[in-house]
Amino acid sequence: MKKILLTFTIFCFTFSFAQKGQNYLEISYSSMCCGTLSPDPVINYINQFQKKNKIKPIEVLIQSGLGREGEFNLYISTDNFSKTKKSAFIKGLQKVILTQNSKRNPSKDGTVNFEETAPVTKQDLANTRNLTIYKK
Repeated sequence: MKKILLTFTIFCFTFSFAQKGQNYLEISYSSMCCGTLSPDPVINYINQFQKKNKIKPIEVLIQSGLGREGEFNLYISTDNFSKTKKSAFIKGLQKVILTQNSKRNPSKDGTVNFEETAPVTKQDLANTRNLTIYKK
């Protein structure tokens, strides 16, 4: 009986620690007339931040097929960050997106939209169509 109880307890602890409340930041790429901007500046920033701070790989998901001109969303996992690293990451991400939007051609290039105060949870993404892991 003790072995069964011990096995059950270990099993429960494993599931409780494995099921994190995964939170994501959403970055939307919209189009004006001729397609979206490239996600490369954001992806480069993520890779640099990861190397500089020596953290685990950052999960990036992409939701494609949102419009006729290739609109898409990126979802960046923030579960591996401490509070200070998360705030530093968001500040740097805002700077990269602001720079990318300021360098675009307003008559033909789309915009990059980011709102850090509206995190997305894994439950929100559960029924999302066209969601895949972004290949870096």
